[in-house]
Amino acid sequence: MEGFDDAGVFFSDNFGNDNQPDAQINLQAVKKKYKEFIRTFNEENFYYKYRDTLKRNYLNGRYFLEIEMEDLVGFDETLGDKLNKQPTEHLQIFEEAAREVADEITAPRPEHEEQMQDIQILLSSNANPTNIRELKSDCVSKLVKIAGIITAASGISAKATRMSIMCQSCSTVIPNLKVNPGLEGYALPRKCTTEQAGRPKCPLDPFFIMPDKCKCVDFQTLKLQELPDFVPQGEIPRHLQLFCDRSLCERVVPGNRVLIQGIYSIRKVGKPSRREGREKAVVGVRAPYMRVVGISVDSEGAGAISRYSNITSDEEEHFRRLAASDDIYDRLSQSLAPSIFGSRDIKKAITCMLFGGSRKRLPDGLCRRGDINVLLLGDPGTAKSQLLKFVEKVAPIAVYTSGKGSSAAGLTASVMKDPQTRNFVMEGGAMVLADGGVVCIDEFDKMREDDRVAIHEAMEQQTISIAKAGITTTLNSRCSVLAAANSIFGRWDETKGEENIDFMPTILSRFDMIFIVKDVHNETRDIVLAKHIINVHLSSNKSAPTELAEGEISLSTFKKYIHYCRTHCGPRLSEAAGEKLKSRYVLMRSGAGQQEKSADKRMSIPITVRQLEAVIRISESLAKIRLQPFATDEHVNEALRLFQVSTLDAATTGSLAGAEGFTTEEDQDKLNRIEKQLKRRFAIGSQVSEQNILQDFLRQQYEERTVMKVIHTMIRRGELQHRMQRKMLYRMC
Repeated sequence: MEGFDDAGVFFSDNFGNDNQPDAQINLQAVKKKYKEFIRTFNEENFYYKYRDTLKRNYLNGRYFLEIEMEDLVGFDETLGDKLNKQPTEHLQIFEEAAREVADEITAPRPEHEEQMQDIQILLSSNANPTNIRELKSDCVSKLVKIAGIITAASGISAKATRMSIMCQSCSTVIPNLKVNPGLEGYALPRKCTTEQAGRPKCPLDPFFIMPDKCKCVDFQTLKLQELPDFVPQGEIPRHLQLFCDRSLCERVVPGNRVLIQGIYSIRKVGKPSRREGREKAVVGVRAPYMRVVGISVDSEGAGAISRYSNITSDEEEHFRRLAASDDIYDRLSQSLAPSIFGSRDIKKAITCMLFGGSRKRLPDGLCRRGDINVLLLGDPGTAKSQLLKFVEKVAPIAVYTSGKGSSAAGLTASVMKDPQTRNFVMEGGAMVLADGGVVCIDEFDKMREDDRVAIHEAMEQQTISIAKAGITTTLNSRCSVLAAANSIFGRWDETKGEENIDFMPTILSRFDMIFIVKDVHNETRDIVLAKHIINVHLSSNKSAPTELAEGEISLSTFKKYIHYCRTHCGPRLSEAAGEKLKSRYVLMRSGAGQQEKSADKRMSIPITVRQLEAVIRISESLAKIRLQPFATDEHVNEALRLFQVSTLDAATTGSLAGAEGFTTEEDQDKLNRIEKQLKRRFAIGSQVSEQNILQDFLRQQYEERTVMKVIHTMIRRGELQHRMQRKMLYRMC
């Protein structure tokens, strides 16, 4: 069976196996089996899966063949086991077999295509992936499967597979030398063995490579980071270098979640620098890397490649029953951070954000986001940060960051210089790594204005455009943003109104729901709150884990249910619900529904298209919670209620005056008139005194708050300079 009596060619490329006869394999017999597998493997109705695919790919100029390991093991278990344990040798034989089969099934070919192309074998498997931390020395030179996130990708380079070298002294050519695959190179011979009468011996190191006689393939190196689900608390995520060649190049971009099938390989460590010294250069030490032979990409951004992606049939049936229950929406919101008292509407809004709406690709190529962004704004001590930490635990894909410690590059993407190749490579930030999940940004108000501006595009278009160091590209950041911020004065000051907020209107308008969280003094509420907090601390002292309350859903079930709904349901707005929403939108724009609340006789607050789309997304998320294909009137009513208690209430109380869509036409006209007068009186960059300007406009019967708002906006834009700021800086120095 193994062809032991056949005069075959024996070889081995594996490190450390050169002198082991067990590792030597018979080329002809194994190649014959691989050719038989490609020719004869068929499924139902005699569909020859790999033979037909190989012919179709070759005729279309796609010189690769994807093989499922389960099919090969079912055909010949011994062959599949050898490919798994000795992939370096067997893959080369497999590719030669595929090339010969392709030669047979594509003949006759046109004369100009008589030269056969090499076929690349790509492997895939349904086995569970291994964590990067579990890859040890016993996995070297074996086939493994790992999951992770691509954080950096290099450019395309060329690697020689066959090359010719020439001696500079005697011009002797040594042709067609085989170069090992992967990151290992070829060591040129030190001496020339050619002897000619009457000529002196050639010097040391006489050989050089002849570029025009080399046969090269494309290759690319990637940087893989382990999934956040597998990183222990307090540890840094592990990284692994990947080597991709031929058709595997440029299949992924930074931020993609991938499943990698590859050969766990080792390469020589680079030479030590002068600082390290020669004594630290230990002989025999090798650095690990992965030679990729198959990539599976989560291209939809739905978190399909996750720790919670393996859902059994029993769990699926349980989720269907959960979705059919009437109180699933209330149960989910109660299960969200149950140790936090109250905040029911905020919890319901965050529940909608976790499930998200439906992402839509329009016929003209544009996309409308389905992710919901939520901002919690208000007093300290109202459990905003605790809600963010819980969301990080319950969301299948989540990244938590603090505003003070986050820069624009850390949130979006950065361009780094690779120390080995000296080329620029791109590394994704928090919003790229959270593609398909949630980014929790605490202390949002402590971020610099320049850093907040960097995420404008990521929040609305859900892409990140990079134009640095000659690299111009676009990365995906299809994630929701949950942000928490305090007011300027520490606590919310009712008398200050919009002065509590130090955000530009452009960033506020990108949040679908904005909650003003206030620490209201109420004796009855304070008693209940104190009792709840004391019970939480008392129950934490018990050694046994606390039981779930009635109707509460466990954290693992909650997490899997979110993943299941996001990957199996994409609801749309029904026609009846669309008509109802359209009439409500027109009514809110005209202000008929808000006249009773306009106690100060100001015009009502209109909403814009962005807020209409926010209500649609909330409606779709409510339908997704119940696994329904269409959002109905009931979902629209709840979405409008959530929008009313969050953004619209904040706008009507004056807390969001100045934000896009939340300023009355009368107030906007006043702001425009004041700004025009200031621009006429002062040149751009002039130093101004707030007190003098304020007194001038108060004589013209303008409100102090309105004038100060225009002055601060123009100072923030750099059109005016505050004279007092320079004096204060001088005193500080």
